[in-house]
Order: sequence, then C-alpha cells, then structure tokens
Amino acid sequence: MRYDDSSPPPESGSSANPDRHWFTRRSTLVVGIAALAPACLAGWVLTQALSGAGPGETRPGPAPQPASHSALSPGQRDAKPGSTPSGSPSAEASTPAAAPAPVPAKGPLTGRTVVVDPGHNTGNFQHTDEIDQQVDIGTNRKECDTTGTTTNSGYMEAEFTMDVSKRLRTALEAQGAKVVLTHETGDRAWGPCITERARIGNEANADAVVSVHADGVSAGSRGFHVILPAKVKSGAADTAKIVGPSRELGERIAGNFARTTGSAPANYLGGGTGLVVRDDLGGLNLSTRPKVFIECGNMRDAKDAAQLTSPEWRQKAAQGIADGIVGFLGG
Repeated sequence: MRYDDSSPPPESGSSANPDRHWFTRRSTLVVGIAALAPACLAGWVLTQALSGAGPGETRPGPAPQPASHSALSPGQRDAKPGSTPSGSPSAEASTPAAAPAPVPAKGPLTGRTVVVDPGHNTGNFQHTDEIDQQVDIGTNRKECDTTGTTTNSGYMEAEFTMDVSKRLRTALEAQGAKVVLTHETGDRAWGPCITERARIGNEANADAVVSVHADGVSAGSRGFHVILPAKVKSGAADTAKIVGPSRELGERIAGNFARTTGSAPANYLGGGTGLVVRDDLGGLNLSTRPKVFIECGNMRDAKDAAQLTSPEWRQKAAQGIADGIVGFLGG
C-alpha cells in the first residue's frame, strides 16, 4: 500500500501511536471508495450503452423496451412458442390461402327449384300402425302412406325410389337447379305422410315436383307410365291451376324417359301413351305446384325387375327424368 505523502509514516515498533486510529479509519474509507468506484463506472457505462449516448451527445428519451407478456395482443399471447403472431407479414406468407367456397353450378336451371319425392320409406314395413292413419286428400280420406312393393327377390320399392331420387338430384344440380328431397335415407323412421309430401313442394314454391315410384302388378305387365293430376276442387284440393303445366311436365318426362332408358310405355294402362290421369292421389290433389308421379316399371315382372335392380339402368332412369324436367323448365 502507498501511504499518503502528507501523512507522516508511523514509527516502527511503537504501540502507542496516536495516528493509529486515524489510519485504521482512513484505510477502511479508502477500501470502500475503491470498491464503489468500479461499480459506479460500470453503471455509467451500461447506462450510456443502453441510451446510445456517447461523450458530448445529448441522450435521447428512454429507448423502447420489449413488450411484456401483458402488453401483447390476445392472439400474440396465445401463440405457441416458435409460432408467428397472426397478421404479421411472415404469418401471411407462411399460411396458405383459404380455399375458395365452391361455386354453385351454373346452367339452364339456375334459379329454379325442383322437389323430388322418393316414394314410400324402407321403415314403413315396421310402422304399419302409423302409416295406416287416415288423412284428408280433398276428394276422400286415405292412408298416410303405404309400404310400397318389392321385386320377387325382395328388393324394396322404397330402396329403388331413394336411389333414383338421389341420382336425379345430382343430375338436376349439375344443371344449376336447387333440389329439395321430401325425405332422405335414415332421417325418419317412416313416412312422411302424403299430405306432408305435398306440403313440402308447395312451401318450397317449386317450379316442378316429381314423385318417383315403381309399380307392383302381375307379371307380364311391363313398361313405365306417368300419372297426371285430374282437375279436382274439393276441400283442400284444388288442382285447376296445375293441371295444364303438370301435363306438359309429364309429357316431357315420358318422352325423355323412353328415349334414355329404352323402356316402352306401359302395356297395361294408358293406351300406350305412358300417361294416366288420376284424382285419388293425395300427393297430386293437394299440390299447388306442377307435379307428376312416375312409375318407372313393374317390380313384379322379371324383365322389368332386372332393369330396376340394375344401377346402370337406374342412372339412365334418373337422367331421363332430369332431361324431361329441363325441357319443361325451358332449359
């Protein structure tokens, strides 16, 4: 240690030095100052480094501090480590663009609504009490619905009608139409009743309604036929406004169905025209929209049944009906 030049050195071997206490105090003070000086210097250097101010420079205001967790947006707070906050340029660059919404098909039936009614329901066989309830069809009272028929091998009419109806929906949607089915596979245990089927078409304000069926008469009776509404006015039934357009719809369907499927008009009714008029069907009597039924063939005849059970033929049947509807609606 270097002594202060202004202070006399202590006498060697003296135990009674009056400056001894001063030296002790002075040494303690010097040590404290020596220890404090580097810390102060380090603090000054750190302050200057953070502020960016050098000697002779005017120190700017406090530098922006990194955002704390609480200052982040909710999206940034919830981001997982390593992820890029949404909305940042890198996030936009790395996130693939959302797929555009599918554009509805445009075609000759764009803006048109068609109701397709798959005849019967596969569950009707297990709900005979419900479907046997009587409903008012205007001209009289009739069962809510029926089981429909089957082929000799057990293929149900309700299976056939649903399959053709779904194929028909696809064909019509490809032409731009909005298609409503009165019921879908498995969406209900039985029915709907014929009164509800008519109501669905009416409430949809359909431009055309087609009820798909297959007949169940004796073997040897073959071919298809289209059923048209008779002119009736009784109770809730009033078909005056739809008789004309329904006939036009039926004629269009009959012609296209025969051409596309190769089937002939029924040989057991309709006089070979493939057209029949009836006043005892609630689905027609209660309709306020142009509507027809089509019996695509006879499930009890082996030759017709071979066609009805063929997926390829059912596709032709659906296309023939669709072409008739397109023609009717001016497509």
